[in-house]
Amino acid sequence: MNILIVDDELLARRLTREYLSKHTDMQIIGECENGLEAVQAISELAPDLIFLDIQMPKMSGLEVLEVTGRQSGVIFTTAFDEYALKAFDLHAVDYLLKPFSQQRFDAALNQARQLIGQKSANLINLITKSQLDRIVIRDRGQLHFISVSKIDYIEAQDDYIMIHSEGKSILKTQPLSDIEAQLDAKQFVRIHRSYLINIVNLNRIERINKDSLSAVLNNGTQIPISRAGYERIRLLVDC
Repeated sequence: MNILIVDDELLARRLTREYLSKHTDMQIIGECENGLEAVQAISELAPDLIFLDIQMPKMSGLEVLEVTGRQSGVIFTTAFDEYALKAFDLHAVDYLLKPFSQQRFDAALNQARQLIGQKSANLINLITKSQLDRIVIRDRGQLHFISVSKIDYIEAQDDYIMIHSEGKSILKTQPLSDIEAQLDAKQFVRIHRSYLINIVNLNRIERINKDSLSAVLNNGTQIPISRAGYERIRLLVDC
């Protein structure tokens, strides 16, 4: 089994190496000290199993999973137990809370052996249920980081979403319903089946005709409001 170790702490990577040395069926094919390196290594090396830290410089472990589309063969390693609770609740592949023992490491490894090759919806759920502070998009070999607070609105386009922020529009492969589940419902509201808006950027609501309304954003963009969308937006603003 080919292993990739991803952790920004040198001592943590060394400890993982030491624990893995007890298992002759494991081969370490790479190490990464930040999320950007991890994205490249996962794409180039296609490891069977990744020991992945969550809190890292440049990109978090969850962002690495989102960008690479990795859905199985991941053991989380981190010193922050706030993620552990989510992982255990969702029965993720496994989660090692630092500092961990050889015995705990071996148990995680045995569990991973059983799950390798299986598509794990639990990883997808863990990403989806983690509220976003920023969105990471991989496009033509480049990574774009968009702060959620600076998003004006998000538009559905077939199997994609178009994220509009600070005068720029970037396409991302993701259903609108998925990104909606990751955003703060008090800040982002679905006013139409094809549109999510950042309520902070709402300037006013205009009546187009007897049966049609539109949301006018601070930058002048007009977005249609459906009947269901109007009921949702009324809960957040005084219409």
